[in-house]
Amino acid sequence: MIRIICVGGLKEDYFRDACAEYEKRIGRYARVLVIELPEYRPKSGDTPQRVTEAESKSILGAINKHEYVIALDIGGKAVSSAELSQTLDNAFSNGHSDIAFIVGGSNGFDDTIRKRADLTVSFSKLTFPHQLFRVMLFEQIYRALSISAGAQYHK
Repeated sequence: MIRIICVGGLKEDYFRDACAEYEKRIGRYARVLVIELPEYRPKSGDTPQRVTEAESKSILGAINKHEYVIALDIGGKAVSSAELSQTLDNAFSNGHSDIAFIVGGSNGFDDTIRKRADLTVSFSKLTFPHQLFRVMLFEQIYRALSISAGAQYHK
């Protein structure tokens, strides 16, 4: 199973529709479950760091003990679609039946997530809106699984 653990939800129908389409396509290869965690609502005097810490704590609580964890972070390792495919293959081959992709809130996540992650990946040095990024993540998961299956989609 592939789990996408993210802070916040999809507000626009067109983003939900795009994710649903990729989720349907991914279903040929794997089961996908999206865990949407609530955004931390800052209290008076809270700093961005406090928000990040609270959201990171929530993320840690959602990660299963034996999952292979891929944290998505602008400071992570840049990988190609083929490399992501190989990473997923290796994780499944090495006994990980579940893989979790972590998407932090608008301020990202703190070092507790990076330390827990088996791999930290960057899709780009660019910053993307969270809703759009979720569509991109679904597409890349589908592409990676298609590569593994030898399908023509990725070409």
